[in-house]
Amino acid sequence: MTRLLEWLGRGFLGLLLAFLYLPLVIMGVMSFNRSPFYQLPIDWSTTWYSQLFANAQLMSATWNSVTIAVTTTIIATALGTAASIALFRNEFPGKRILQVLLFPPIAIPWLITGTAMLVFFFWVGIGRGLHAILLGHVALALPYVIVVVSARLQTFDPQLEEAARSLGANQWQVTRRITLPWIMPGVIAGALFAFAVSFDQFVVSYFLATPGQATLPVEIYAAIRKGFTPEINAVSTIIVVISMALMLLTARFFSFGGER
Repeated sequence: MTRLLEWLGRGFLGLLLAFLYLPLVIMGVMSFNRSPFYQLPIDWSTTWYSQLFANAQLMSATWNSVTIAVTTTIIATALGTAASIALFRNEFPGKRILQVLLFPPIAIPWLITGTAMLVFFFWVGIGRGLHAILLGHVALALPYVIVVVSARLQTFDPQLEEAARSLGANQWQVTRRITLPWIMPGVIAGALFAFAVSFDQFVVSYFLATPGQATLPVEIYAAIRKGFTPEINAVSTIIVVISMALMLLTARFFSFGGER
């Protein structure tokens, strides 16, 4: 009976992995198929990658997404880490309420969040555009960073900071040499969350984008509405390969609090 359950578990895991990764594999293979109608057998070619790099609109949207995602990651990680440390070190009225309020932006559907941001940005005069998209992405990514880094801080012993101060270290030295090295796995995990939330964000970007200043998800959506082209397969394959490579490198060089 135990062996049967073991085989059933392995079979379920195999089906789950196939369900997740088989569409990505098919997409990658079809990006090298010369036929725009996915005719078989596959006529191997890199023509869609050549057309992708010649597609100024799609490349511009890709560059917009990368720029916004990297900028969002830097800003959200810096602000989120600082906020997490401040919440960990200090007690003040309303702290618990503030911590609870971090979760609704994660749980609220992005359709509602995007609509609210659009109305608010026009009300305060920010309007739409890449700057509005950046602000929206930072607002969405910040709670993820704070929650992840705060969870890491729960394993930190405050007496380590007190010992460093008793030996003459100032606040900045304590933070740089004691606190940050300990919470670095959480900071890296939060940064990865921030990048993923920003780069993959469609709804908020769709509401806040202007013609000619779209991000890649918005541009892909517009291209699919007009008629799907295998160039979408090509750019998606590049994104998947780069994303998986970054995840593997991160997992290789950072232990995240466990064995490497």
